[in-house]
Amino acid sequence: MQDLNICLVDDHSLFREGLHFLLEKLEYVKEIREAENGAACLHIIQTWQPDIVFMDIEMPGISGIETTVQIKAQYPNIQVVGLSMYGDEDYYRAMIDAGASGFILKNSKFDEVKKAISEISIGHHYFSPEILDLVINRLRFPESTESKELKHELSKREQEVLIHICKGLSHQEIGNVLGISKRTVDKHRENILIKTEAGNTASLVIYAVKTGIISI
Repeated sequence: MQDLNICLVDDHSLFREGLHFLLEKLEYVKEIREAENGAACLHIIQTWQPDIVFMDIEMPGISGIETTVQIKAQYPNIQVVGLSMYGDEDYYRAMIDAGASGFILKNSKFDEVKKAISEISIGHHYFSPEILDLVINRLRFPESTESKELKHELSKREQEVLIHICKGLSHQEIGNVLGISKRTVDKHRENILIKTEAGNTASLVIYAVKTGIISI
């Protein structure tokens, strides 16, 4: 992990400057740019594509959610991490649906930010522990009829593939573990996305947790 470009998007300059100050001390961070709102962020990435964007959700003008949607539509390789003061499920689900790779609460320690960068830079997802706790708490309640039916739509092999996707394995690695070709894994993932109506890997993880296919 090295030479990462990072964009900080938040309408509070004090928060941006504080995070900027801490990030620039990391040896693997190459360049950091700031944007005070979604429109400014979209303007910046027209000529400079960061590897990771830390995106505030609630901003005047274009929301962080809508900004994320536009970023992922134009530059799918840019990874977005949602930022919020609140751990409300509606916020992180909206960011996941928009294509975000993770979600961090603003009151998190800087170690959480570093963990997020480390995981997301290698293609994994990352959520603050508080957010994972919310997911776990919801799992304590009986599954809804809808989630049970969705789970049963996946074949045993598809569930196996999904488990390894959630572990962060590449399609080739999954094929090696299960003794099938990468092309077959590609097809299974395509079928899983269709059946679960998930838009990305992070959404698949949430689906797998909520239906009990994986546990945290």
